[in-house]
Amino acid sequence: MSAGGAVEPGLPAAAAAPSAAPARDPGPGHLFRPISAEDEEQQPTEIESLCMNCYRNGMTRLLLTKIPFFREIIVSSFSCEHCGWNNTEIQSAGRIQDQGVRYTLTVRAQEDMDREVVKTDSATTRIPELDFEIPAFSQKGALTTVEGLISRAISGLEQDQPTRRANEEAVAERIDEFIAKLKELKQVASPFTLIIDDPSGNSFVENPHAPRKDDALVITHYNRTLQQEEMLGLQVLQFNTNCPECNAPAQTNMKLVQIPHFKEVIIMATNCENCGHRTNEVKSGGAVEPLGTRITFHITDPSDMTRDLLKSETCSVEIPELEFELGMAVLGGKFTTLEGMLKDIRELVTKNPFTLGDSSSPGQTEKLQEFSQKLDQILEGILKAHFIMDDPAGNSYLQNVYAPEDDPEMKVEHYKRTFDQNEELGLNDMKTEGYETGLPAQR
Repeated sequence: MSAGGAVEPGLPAAAAAPSAAPARDPGPGHLFRPISAEDEEQQPTEIESLCMNCYRNGMTRLLLTKIPFFREIIVSSFSCEHCGWNNTEIQSAGRIQDQGVRYTLTVRAQEDMDREVVKTDSATTRIPELDFEIPAFSQKGALTTVEGLISRAISGLEQDQPTRRANEEAVAERIDEFIAKLKELKQVASPFTLIIDDPSGNSFVENPHAPRKDDALVITHYNRTLQQEEMLGLQVLQFNTNCPECNAPAQTNMKLVQIPHFKEVIIMATNCENCGHRTNEVKSGGAVEPLGTRITFHITDPSDMTRDLLKSETCSVEIPELEFELGMAVLGGKFTTLEGMLKDIRELVTKNPFTLGDSSSPGQTEKLQEFSQKLDQILEGILKAHFIMDDPAGNSYLQNVYAPEDDPEMKVEHYKRTFDQNEELGLNDMKTEGYETGLPAQR
């Protein structure tokens, strides 16, 4: 039986607002502290957030912690004092591991029900004795116990039972019988097997005897299948090429990525093992848009630096306060953050060989120093400025943290391209309709 519907009521936790009340600084090197009820220094960060149930403000609490003999995780808990809705979930604070992991636990006693469990979104949970399965990505990640996992599945199956009894009484009766079997498992009247299979390698079942071996727990690491790689978003295409620096044979990795509230983009990266040269490039995965796009963003806060940014090859950048303009194709296509883009601009300007050395004039050097200082002030949030992206192809993007609502500091304009802009994009001579007519007969 599948527990695809065994999901706790409610929507994803909350949409975080910009304001936050940070917890006490744990000190350098101790961002992720071992989880402990006795650690008074370990306090969560509280963020005022939008409740997705009543659309009033609630509170999200984030705790960065470390599971002993495992790794770092982020525990988030949301509660709304207005409607009473709450939600708790966990996320791995590390990367996807090189191999998947499968935990097979034989539950023989009540002590086994109290074992700590980290179950990520990508993990599948099975109890073979009941032919029971909770598929991957049907539940949010959870920091719980073996008993908590079973209780969560029971709650998920029970939540729609009143509707089933009214419409499908026979189905409701069978689910009631199955729920009774799950409740019997919690009493551990007889041994049963719990399997947690996570291709990301970030789930965990506690070994209470650590660092000694646990006879009831079998941990298996395995290589992921192509389907699992694709499910985790790791599937990439590879093609052979030559290094642009040393011309040695190299491989380019290419991946199609969907940017929320925008479109698909193609990310390409080349790494030469011969000379160590690395390069990456971003291209739009779609066609040239019918209209050009001009994005004007007012930088007012240091947090603005973390916004995702996609600059296509056809996009120009302007910062009026610095009297700076970056033309098309300069810096190429990039998928980075606003901070990363500004740092690339600083490096481009300050390390220009034509503005350095004996050939540079004193006045030019002073202007460069002033430009660099003002750019640093923008990066630190001291100087407010406007960041303008103008893309005639309409394939550039700057993250709207208020999406799907409008961003009060961002203005997005769509405009009709000029003849010259169409000429630069090669659109004036492009025939997309009726091109079949007038072709020479094929022999």
